[in-house]
Amino acid sequence: MGDLSHVRAVVTGATSGLGAAMADALLDAGASVAFASRPTPRLDQAVAQRRARGLAAVALPMDVRDPLAVHVGAEQAAVLLGGVDLVVNNAGIGMRTVNPRFLEQPMAFFEVSPEGFSDVVATDLTGYFLVARAFAPLFVERRRGRFVNVSMNHETMRRRGFVPYGPARAGAEALSAIMCEDLRPYGVTVNILLPGGATATGMVPDTVPDEARTSLLHPDVMRAPAVFLASAEAEGLTGERIVAKDFERWLADFRSRPGRPPG
Repeated sequence: MGDLSHVRAVVTGATSGLGAAMADALLDAGASVAFASRPTPRLDQAVAQRRARGLAAVALPMDVRDPLAVHVGAEQAAVLLGGVDLVVNNAGIGMRTVNPRFLEQPMAFFEVSPEGFSDVVATDLTGYFLVARAFAPLFVERRRGRFVNVSMNHETMRRRGFVPYGPARAGAEALSAIMCEDLRPYGVTVNILLPGGATATGMVPDTVPDEARTSLLHPDVMRAPAVFLASAEAEGLTGERIVAKDFERWLADFRSRPGRPPG
């Protein structure tokens, strides 16, 4: 899918899990990547580790729940990277913040505290909005730029005991669809990327038995589609919902679409 040395990307929630996998894939392909995360020692350590390997990683302290922090972060990213071509909306928190035993003991929506509901929505939905809102003007002015919004299976959005995580992710998908149409006239693209199943990240509760963990997807499932969505081959592609575990099949179908040159 080519060299990404010309790509300048921002990945939110890049210090662990899916975010780290995507950020590393972009770096390995030659991109410059701002690791956007809350200002903690883990952020500094993550970036230092990549820079020690000669990779073009920079730290971007940014709490996606804070409108001012996001606004400042967008300005800083443009300076640190010399511009921004791609923003990956990935930062999120899961059900374990509301109910640590959500798989074994689902909690009915009316048992969820307002504070717990608000915290998840603030990160997983409002955070996507704030980040997109801050970077969109940069893309609109240039009349080019790409957003990738990370999501999850539709089944999980409707699953018993998955309030507020399910509704927050469903809202993020609706937001993505509207972003796509609002930005289409400016040549700015918006696509959704999801693993396609439960992944071995910090969102999975510690109570999951070891034998069940063997069926979890590895975060690296996001690597190839993330690189594709940053590549020249994905120029102009918008409004797609790509399931990472089925990416090879999706890519073959994409390359066979009428009017497209062979990959």
